[in-house]
Amino acid sequence: MSFEYPKNVRFQCTKCALCCGDTKKRARHILLLKKETEWISEATFKPVEEFAVQIEGREPYVYEMKKTKEEGKCLFLKENICTIYASRPLICKFYPFQLRTTKDGRHRFSHTRECQGIGKGKLVGKSYLERLFQQAHEQLMEEATKAV
Repeated sequence: MSFEYPKNVRFQCTKCALCCGDTKKRARHILLLKKETEWISEATFKPVEEFAVQIEGREPYVYEMKKTKEEGKCLFLKENICTIYASRPLICKFYPFQLRTTKDGRHRFSHTRECQGIGKGKLVGKSYLERLFQQAHEQLMEEATKAV
């Protein structure tokens, strides 16, 4: 489990819900693995088609969360609270961090400065990002084995 990550970054969620929808500068794409749509469907008793649309070309993600038409917010956001928090997608667990694989196969975490929680709270240590990395690795490996 080797990866690069930003040092000396503080983060504490301010529960502003900026990450849960579009902003004036950016349209959010809440991408979902197939297994995640199944978990959300089971947790909410809703068919996948009610909250997600199938997508292509963004593998391993195969769905994108639908958003409200008026505000461009996640369908599961109510009064700035995630109603599927326990079943939220990996991409939501990662925010404000993202994990990319470089052309030479290295894994690199980065973060967005648009998040109001960056610079607040505790330093984000390697152990926190290792847990995210491990969770991503496990979910992606599970997706890959099911696709075969």
